[in-house]
Amino acid sequence: MSMLASLVRAYDRLPGAPPFGFSSEKIGFCVILNADGSVARVEDLRGTDKKRSPRMLLVPQAVKRTAGISPNFLWDKSAYVLGVTAGAGKRTTEEHAEFRARHAEWLAGTTDPGLAALQRFLDDWRPDAFGPPVWSDDILDQNIIFALAEEYRERFLHDRPAARELWRRIGAAGASDPQLCLVTGETGPVARLHPSIKGVWNAQSSGASLISFNLDAFTSYGHDQGDNAPVSEAAAFAYGTVLNHYLEKDSGHRIQIGDASTVFWADSSDLKLAAESELCFAAMLDPTGEDKLLAGDDNLETGKIRARLDAIRSGQNLSQIAPELAEGVRFHVLGLAPNAARLSVRFYWQDDFGHLTRNFQTYLRDTAIAPAPRDGWPALWRYLLELAAQGKRENVPPLIAGEWLRAILTGTAYPLTLLSTTLMRIRADGQINALRCAMLKSVLIRNFDMEVPVALDPANTNKGYVLGRLFAVYEEVQRAALSGINATIKDKFYGAASASPQKVFRTLDSGSANHFGKLRKTSPGRAVNLEKLLGSITDLMDPAQDPIPASLNAGEQALFGIGYYHQRSDFFRKRDDKTAEVTE
Repeated sequence: MSMLASLVRAYDRLPGAPPFGFSSEKIGFCVILNADGSVARVEDLRGTDKKRSPRMLLVPQAVKRTAGISPNFLWDKSAYVLGVTAGAGKRTTEEHAEFRARHAEWLAGTTDPGLAALQRFLDDWRPDAFGPPVWSDDILDQNIIFALAEEYRERFLHDRPAARELWRRIGAAGASDPQLCLVTGETGPVARLHPSIKGVWNAQSSGASLISFNLDAFTSYGHDQGDNAPVSEAAAFAYGTVLNHYLEKDSGHRIQIGDASTVFWADSSDLKLAAESELCFAAMLDPTGEDKLLAGDDNLETGKIRARLDAIRSGQNLSQIAPELAEGVRFHVLGLAPNAARLSVRFYWQDDFGHLTRNFQTYLRDTAIAPAPRDGWPALWRYLLELAAQGKRENVPPLIAGEWLRAILTGTAYPLTLLSTTLMRIRADGQINALRCAMLKSVLIRNFDMEVPVALDPANTNKGYVLGRLFAVYEEVQRAALSGINATIKDKFYGAASASPQKVFRTLDSGSANHFGKLRKTSPGRAVNLEKLLGSITDLMDPAQDPIPASLNAGEQALFGIGYYHQRSDFFRKRDDKTAEVTE
């Protein structure tokens, strides 16, 4: 099933889905009219929160604006409706004139009291009448709707049966000749312009196109715009409505992975199973939001989902835990990123939910590291922040996030840029932590089929791993001999030691001899233990080859970092154990 076909199917399952030809928009104010077209009052529909957020209301579907001037039906922003705006408003006069002209055409001959009241209001309104006490500056640039005074509490003007019927006729009049829809296989009017998709991070706030044909180069056999690839208006409306809903902040269907706004949905005849699989997937990628996701009144159901999540994370097969989830749910994941006025598809994946969980469990095994991160199961975005300069989300390399998530979902090789970028960040800031070592380990296992230890492996003879451990011992000797130092050999030599060890390790060895001399005077027992450890590590080096090679390749540099992390963490663990013994 194609991505668009799946989104169209999801429209039928969308709770509170707007009917064809309508959309949910942010509405700030309602102008309440008397029957003669005069203004009774203006109601502020915004919320009472600190930001005074506009209310989301169902209105006739917004037109798609590019460079031209085109008004919405029975609602719009203040520049169109009233001819006033907060800024300079270079086109405000033209926008208001077009709003009046189009509505004069649409409402001509109407006998409906509500529509007739709006017609009289537009005939009499002049922008210079805008001002207190009726009109407030808060209205400027807000979306405005209308209502009759006697029925304001019951319905808005666009909800009147006559308004809905008029809107249907306007849509039918502008429809193209019926063609076979490539998405649904049904015959219907073709969408010349596809809907704008809103909510994609860093894309235009007014929305961007997922599908568009707007240049002469896209014209084929005399077909232009949407006629190039016929998609019915109903199908375009359905997929646009679903995507816009999924991309809303608290929809429960989106998560930000780097620069990719990632939406996901389940396709199942059992809506309960679909909802459960979506909750599980969201908690897999972002365990930090698990409590919020699973918050609900049904404690028994929440407990069941938590138990299944824990079982998945522990490696149990989903077909044994919940066979109905493994086989009865088709899952879809879509990553969208901004690309000027369009959207680019970073990745799209679909498969059975059971296959997804197996690939996710492989990802968990690949990234397992000891000692583990302090906060438990890390969210994917936490790993990505380790690749960003200053740890800022906007600095995450743009292509890595999408490529890595796609590899996780499909169970294929990870992008090699994940390895090179992690090594680069370690050399740049000197931070060798659990998350970075987990990423290094996962690439070595997945891409190079290497055996990489989860925890400290004293018998591992890989030269990169051995040298990393050796470097950690040299640092510990320095730290023990010179207590209270702010910077260690790691801060000065780590980058060179991991890439070109021959240039560094002889210097480190001679320096450690001096440190051992001081340590034997202050802590002879500690000196003996470190000397034994140093000897056990050097014994692992191959005497037939140069024990300190001139250079290490990228894979060996990764093992250098993992070896360093394991050995250094072991030192800290032993210190913590001693502290605990003293406390007891």
